[in-house]
Amino acid sequence: MTSTPSSSALLGPAEIRDLAELLGIQPTKKLGQNFVIDANTVRRIVKAAGVTGGTVVEVGPGLGSLTLGLLETGAEVIAVEIDKRLAAQLPLTVGELAPEARLTVVTADAMSVTELPGHPTALVANLPYNISVPVLLHFLEHFPAIETGLVMVQAEVGERIAAGPGSKVYGSPSAKAAWYGEWRTAGKVSRQVFWPVPNVDSILVGFERREQPGTEAERVATFRLIDAAFQQRRKMLRQALSEVLGDSAAASARIEAAGLAPTARGEELTVLDFLAIARS
Repeated sequence: MTSTPSSSALLGPAEIRDLAELLGIQPTKKLGQNFVIDANTVRRIVKAAGVTGGTVVEVGPGLGSLTLGLLETGAEVIAVEIDKRLAAQLPLTVGELAPEARLTVVTADAMSVTELPGHPTALVANLPYNISVPVLLHFLEHFPAIETGLVMVQAEVGERIAAGPGSKVYGSPSAKAAWYGEWRTAGKVSRQVFWPVPNVDSILVGFERREQPGTEAERVATFRLIDAAFQQRRKMLRQALSEVLGDSAAASARIEAAGLAPTARGEELTVLDFLAIARS
């Protein structure tokens, strides 16, 4: 039976800074590196994610704050880290603080990963601000076994991901995320729990996967329509989709065939509405 680390095995501010100094790491904006230094925040994330075991994939584990919190539950963690220094150090840190824990580190750019050494059913991560939405959509596309998850992202981005049609912040990420499942916000996170302190607050966004509403070919076609609609979000659909569907007349015909008004705007449509246009 696998034993789990004790509750005292999480990293605090001093340990995080010592590890960074040991590795000669100065957190960079380019890689979106902001390390969580508060153990209570880590436990809050793990609790909100509902992790009680199983196999979890974590993207961008950094120095291991959240990794240790996930391992504390008895879960097996597959950590995907692009920084080779961090990837090499993580097993050492975990080996010292939680020697019986089950950790696999994949040294790679998360956007290039299409296979993992295991079958994670949950995704839990503090995602880099600059690529949070692309990474999230990439993992949902390529790892259908992921059923649930919780990610920490920039507050503005997270609110957009979880937004519904008609909301001021509803946009392309909202519609695309809805293809994969149901989304919710699960509370904001103060910028003060990070080192270095970012310029924005963060938010937790959770999801439950549901069966995809269409085929892979239909998803690609639907996402193309979503992109076109929100690139010119102030325009009516017949104008915004004219390039993708041929011209304004052709677009109007397709939109009407889907049972929608050509004068509507993208922010009014659900992902199923976009799918209906793709199918028409």
